[in-house]
Amino acid sequence: MASYKDPGFNERNALARQAKQKALDMLRAKPAPTEAELAERAAAQLRREAAEAEKRETKRLREEAQKAERAARAAAAVQADADAAEVALRREAEQKAARDARYAARKNRK
Repeated sequence: MASYKDPGFNERNALARQAKQKALDMLRAKPAPTEAELAERAAAQLRREAAEAEKRETKRLREEAQKAERAARAAAAVQADADAAEVALRREAEQKAARDARYAARKNRK
């Protein structure tokens, strides 16, 4: 029974050279593209670029809309905080006025 022998460097190198030559021969055997094929490729490339540009523009518009929405939410939150602070100040002023009235009433009783 014959044992398996690993191929040496020269054998691997020759196989690689043959594979490269075969690939080159296949590439050279391929016919050159015609004008119609070149025009179709160019048109397809233009369509792809237009689609990508539209996609980028859509994404940019969506991001701008999201940014505007976040800004509107932040403004609403600031307004709500301002309203809450105003209500708190008004309540505090009313409590102070009530406290002052009680103090004045107590002073008048004495």
